Amino acid sequence: MLLIGESLNVISKKIGAAFKAREKGPLQEEAVFQKEAGMDFIDINLGPAKKDGHELMPWVVEVVQEVVSDIPLFLDTSNIDAIAAALPVCKIKPVINSIMARPERYEKMIPLAVKHECDFVALMWGPEGLPRDENERAALAVELAYAANEAGIGNERMWVDGIVTPVNIQQPQLISLMNFQQMLPDIMPGAKSTCGLSNISNGPPDHLRPILNQTYMVMLERYGMVSVISDPRDTLLTDIAKGKRPDIVDVVHQTMDGTIGDISGLSKELAAYVKTVRVILGETLYSDSWLEV
Repeated sequence: MLLIGESLNVISKKIGAAFKAREKGPLQEEAVFQKEAGMDFIDINLGPAKKDGHELMPWVVEVVQEVVSDIPLFLDTSNIDAIAAALPVCKIKPVINSIMARPERYEKMIPLAVKHECDFVALMWGPEGLPRDENERAALAVELAYAANEAGIGNERMWVDGIVTPVNIQQPQLISLMNFQQMLPDIMPGAKSTCGLSNISNGPPDHLRPILNQTYMVMLERYGMVSVISDPRDTLLTDIAKGKRPDIVDVVHQTMDGTIGDISGLSKELAAYVKTVRVILGETLYSDSWLEV
């Protein structure tokens, strides 16, 4: 599993303040940390950046590249001008994060990917917003792939993001995304895939976020997901992604297959993953105390 570090993000008080003040130190410290933590990519997330994104994004790219020049970047903002301004200063071909499946967005952004010969995240956010199910995701994927193919971009340069939703308010969408992942090789042969993994735990208490993220990552990988935007400070998640915890992967897979019944013989750690899979699949009603039951 490829990991895209998520913490160079405007929502962080420290990083957001450094963006605003044009302070290099915190940004470079974070970039070096992410490299040392084993991230394969670094996501630079400015959010909307409506006011000064066209100046801020290239500045951040150059600041990061002063200390980490050998890891590709994801340029993450809804400000198209900010993306356009940053692409020329990237030393390694970056990934545009993201191009929505909406004509008013992809008709402007696909030409940027063509001009700079870079990959892009194909975000399954359409004219109606979040797709209702895997079939609507598939329809959006086909539309966006067709537009990109017509412009000369092959499927292998697209990272499809079917959108992860919070487990506590939109749990059925989590299953829909897994179904979509299974469909993706037929819909877009050769395409990669990614997602904002931590969205699943957006809402539950902080102490429950890691196990939700870790468990769903394993579940998605089984259905074909090749990368996730993840928390570089979650060292256990990184270990799982890099194949260092096959015991956790095995117990998640067995739970998905329904071959685990009584969990009394499992360690407390592995039993927690069984319980979490059952919550994600809707077999157990979500509550903030599911691990205690």
